[in-house]
Amino acid sequence: MLHVRSIWNGAISFGLVSIPIKLVNATESHSISFRQIHTEDGGRIRYRKFCELEDREVTQGEIGKGYEDADGTIIPITDEDLSSLPIPTAKTIEIVAFVPADRIDPLQMDAAYYLQAGGAPAAKPYTLLREALKRSNKVAIAKFALRGRERLGMLRVVGEAIAMHGLLWPDEVRAPEGLAPDSHVTVRDQELDLADALMDTLGEVDLEDLHDEYREAVEEVIAAKAAGEAPPQAPEPATGGKVLDLMAALESSVRAARESRGEEAEHAEVKSLPQRKTARAAPKQTGGKKSTSTAKKTTAKKTTAAKKSTAKSGQGQGQGTTKKTASKSTAKKTTAKKSASRKRTA
Repeated sequence: MLHVRSIWNGAISFGLVSIPIKLVNATESHSISFRQIHTEDGGRIRYRKFCELEDREVTQGEIGKGYEDADGTIIPITDEDLSSLPIPTAKTIEIVAFVPADRIDPLQMDAAYYLQAGGAPAAKPYTLLREALKRSNKVAIAKFALRGRERLGMLRVVGEAIAMHGLLWPDEVRAPEGLAPDSHVTVRDQELDLADALMDTLGEVDLEDLHDEYREAVEEVIAAKAAGEAPPQAPEPATGGKVLDLMAALESSVRAARESRGEEAEHAEVKSLPQRKTARAAPKQTGGKKSTSTAKKTTAKKTTAAKKSTAKSGQGQGQGTTKKTASKSTAKKTTAKKSASRKRTA
């Protein structure tokens, strides 16, 4: 059972049904707070409250509220003045509508509270409202007053309790005008496919597994200094080249995400997309000259072909057959051989 002090006592107004409830905070902060100190001697820095007219320090019991008018006049406002406001939500959470949960913009979400049934008489109507919300798959929109102002709230079921999220009024949410890129950007299908692959690889996460690493690091620093030891040093950030190609960045992200999840290397490979044609084409050769390596390769090929054709030609003479496709060099060599033979015969 949640044992926390209630911050507001009242009732839920559900038509003609009234449900006594206590409002308790649903969240708590675990952030580490620091004190202001004098750096020279470590003394605490404290703020004292002085009355401007009497020029003296006053106690908390002497401090009240006041509204400053446009001309600087202070108008005192007491708690009794606020408690007698002619609005029905002063001590009541008044349900005004039931809507689908997706109708609520997350930007409107504010602080969260639990609504605790106020005693045995509230058990039956509290359970009735909870089960009605479950069966309808809707949330209740309500108005209530807290800390000197009327607020908007959303009631929903959490476990077996009813929770209420404070909502900002619609006119308190700023429009995102002028925040999107001004220039026209085209996103290709291949880039969207890689973004989808990265989303699928990262997958889902159990929020219970997430924790505040910054707070843990601060606690380690505090513990080390309290023990007179040097605080742990932060690891050097990885320095990588600046990635200018969005496709390469997405491919690398998918690969890294899969490797971090322990997937096999073969599954971590991302199919490379066909290379885009660059705008700068290779310059055309104007002089007809080829590179040294290319010329050497061409010469070698010609020499090999000539040798092969010569060998074939020689075989043809032995068999009394001459091939018409023999190269000119082979034909010259054959003619030279015939002339020499005739001279020897003569």
